[in-house]
Amino acid sequence: MILQSIRMLVFMTVLTGVLYPLAVTGIAQLFFKDEANGSLLIRENKVVGSRLIGQPFGNPKYFWSRPSATSPQPYNGASSSGSNQGPTNPALKEAVEARVKALRDAGGDPAKPVPVDLVTASGSGLDPHISPAAAEYQVPRISRTRNLPEERVRALVQQHTEGRQLGILGEPTVNVLALNLALDAVK
Repeated sequence: MILQSIRMLVFMTVLTGVLYPLAVTGIAQLFFKDEANGSLLIRENKVVGSRLIGQPFGNPKYFWSRPSATSPQPYNGASSSGSNQGPTNPALKEAVEARVKALRDAGGDPAKPVPVDLVTASGSGLDPHISPAAAEYQVPRISRTRNLPEERVRALVQQHTEGRQLGILGEPTVNVLALNLALDAVK
């Protein structure tokens, strides 16, 4: 009876601990290679980031990402979390006001409302996307700092706007890293 149990343990260990993971990894590499490898963005044979994890951009010549609530530093992939600050929390109010001020000081139109995704973190704190409205809000600043026509910058935003998943799920989004890489490629 004990020998049977040991055989079953070895068999199940090989099946579920070796064969199954190898099969799943093989199928993922065969059919979903980019996704299975982290959806990495590569520039000049160097990994510059992932389409799935946001990055901080503070230079006015770049589109700014959604704020991150991860710690000990922003966009920490090992520490995905939200801030857990509710709408009545004074710390959240202060942080949002500081972010609005920073956006306006960088050249945002004081007459236009600042899109909420530019001043609040996502639930994961790692969101790589902003709304098309958040990208549009930043177009004049990008145009001015890069000496590009606003129409050219808007065209890049439109080229990098991703539609709803399956045509019905979610809202259109703009991947900030992909957009900034395209912006850097503009001559």
